[in-house]
Amino acid sequence: MAESGYVRVEPPVVSAYTIPADAPEADGTSAWDTTTIVVAEVTAGDATGTGWTYAPAATADFVREQLTPVLTGRDALSIPAAHDALTKAVRDTGRPGLACRAISALDIALWDLKARLLEVPLVRLLGAARDDVPVYGSGGFTTYHDTHLAAQLNGWVHGQGIPRVKIKVGEGWGRAAARDVARVRTAREVIGQKAELYVDAGGAYTRKQAVRIGRVLAEHGVGWFEEPVSSDDLRGLSLVRDALVCDVAAGAYGCDLAYFARMIPAVDCLQADATRCGGLTEWLRAAALAQAHGLEMSARGAPHAHAAVAACVPNLRHVEWYHDHVRIESMFFDGALDPTGGTVRPDGGTGHGLLLRTPDVEEYRVA
Repeated sequence: MAESGYVRVEPPVVSAYTIPADAPEADGTSAWDTTTIVVAEVTAGDATGTGWTYAPAATADFVREQLTPVLTGRDALSIPAAHDALTKAVRDTGRPGLACRAISALDIALWDLKARLLEVPLVRLLGAARDDVPVYGSGGFTTYHDTHLAAQLNGWVHGQGIPRVKIKVGEGWGRAAARDVARVRTAREVIGQKAELYVDAGGAYTRKQAVRIGRVLAEHGVGWFEEPVSSDDLRGLSLVRDALVCDVAAGAYGCDLAYFARMIPAVDCLQADATRCGGLTEWLRAAALAQAHGLEMSARGAPHAHAAVAACVPNLRHVEWYHDHVRIESMFFDGALDPTGGTVRPDGGTGHGLLLRTPDVEEYRVA
């Protein structure tokens, strides 16, 4: 580290990889058979930090062309200043979507870099509020047949001892409600009465449809209803939340603090995704905002990007142990966490504890 304390950031190295799904996947509103991860590596001094986002491969070009000139030469220890500069740089481009995901990858890399420069675990740098981080198994895609669904749920609950799981509902924009209910019934039979059962409709239902279905799902002990209507329909989220016993959650598409401020009055638990919302910097701000309004925070997707920051907020509910992202992060990084027992402990090594297996994943590289 420089004697002045200033550590100059070098131009980021960014790459994109597309990985086939292990089976066809769909939720209430879309279907896919591949997932693309964009990885940013940021070096300063004798350390390199790694961040990532799940986004189109074009995100890598955006980082190189639009954000690299903004970040290069900045002080690696002054992350709020770098974050502010990056967000201001996309004002004309527009922050939501691809630009914010690019910023997210760089911000996660900067926090990892800073912890590595200081030779401490990221959770220690941020300041822990807990030792263990609760997770929930997440997958249960609408394309799964009952045998596949049962095997996945059984693996989480009875194999790994994860006492909370989530499946997708809302198939075909809400046009298969009977099958949604049947799949929830199957899920409850597989996991037993003690495990928590969640559903994610992905915004597929109409307001009254969500209320009708939510009341039926309550009979099967569903305690978490994610995005029962579109997350853009704040009034609808509020109406569904007030009509149902289960908790209503949303916020996964948030890209700035103003978005989360608007979302808070409409949900029982706020979600945020550090790989989408602007990185760990903005995720922490959203968590504080939720706490100020008496709400808990849940991390959406990318569990290894969230583990350390999730351990540092007192109002955390849990982290999504999302099937696609878990599979990719376990393939791409050394240091993957073990969720056995329903929690992870992000205290291994320096930084976030993950190292990219560059030679092993080269076959998936697309940019």
